[in-house]
Amino acid sequence: MDKKIYSNLALFFTALIWGLSFVAQKAGMDYVGPFGFNFVRSILGGFSLIPVIFIAKIIQKDTRTKEIKHEQHINLAKAGISCGAVLFTAMSIQQYCMLYAGAGKAGFISSLYIIFVPIISMIFGHKLSKAVKISVGIALIGLYLLCYKPHSGAFSLYDMLLLIGAFFYGVHILVVNHFSGKVNATKISCLQFFVVAILSLPLMLIFENTPPEAFIAGYVPILYAGILTCGVAYTLQIFGQKYTPPTVASLIMCLESVFAVLGGCTILHETMTLKEIIGCLFMISAVILSQSQGTPRLSPPEEERTADSDR
Repeated sequence: MDKKIYSNLALFFTALIWGLSFVAQKAGMDYVGPFGFNFVRSILGGFSLIPVIFIAKIIQKDTRTKEIKHEQHINLAKAGISCGAVLFTAMSIQQYCMLYAGAGKAGFISSLYIIFVPIISMIFGHKLSKAVKISVGIALIGLYLLCYKPHSGAFSLYDMLLLIGAFFYGVHILVVNHFSGKVNATKISCLQFFVVAILSLPLMLIFENTPPEAFIAGYVPILYAGILTCGVAYTLQIFGQKYTPPTVASLIMCLESVFAVLGGCTILHETMTLKEIIGCLFMISAVILSQSQGTPRLSPPEEERTADSDR
């Protein structure tokens, strides 16, 4: 079978794993609090990437000088702290909202990080393409249909928080992009997960009185979010991105929002109204259109999801 087919399949399963991660995040809230969930999944995510780094180190011969290594170690520390802090903000907002928002809706709103990236980058002098401008308008229509509550005449607070979380995932992409050319992307991802865990730990201890038994009881969604979403999906994506053009890869991986809805319906028995379904269609169209004309991606997708997705 052609390598392109294998790579496309790898990206497809990456999108599947990421999409179902919203189901795991939602299910995990039945056992532990948002900070506790993020603490454990981040620890697992960081450790799951260590074998990937170790294998890559064996395969690739290190020809760097001591000076270059020292400089890269400093840059790695800066990258890990900066990316981890932003990722912590995005993950915390998203995970808190999973206490109240459905997995499918959360997946679609979070997928707007793809559109936020060029909008945020405009602050730094980048120009928006016509496709992105149109995508923003379509996304706003979709967001209205998906989130506006006619009976209350308002948007849900948690839908708006998810949108803020998507914004911070967009910021995370730009921060990672700043460091991606200086240090290894896998090492950034690994270190930033440990930073998220360190930042989540004190908040878990202060605001959440979760007994250890709760983490054991919720081991299925926690292991899924920590190991499959981070380690397995990231490894699949590395292979997929190697043989697939960035635009095609982004279109395949935007299916994560669709899988989030399907997972929410089939596993969590969530339901959506016709208006919300139409809103989802508008939003997925906006995401696809934003990438359809070769919109440049500012960093590799995993650096964007860890992520997120992560979600």
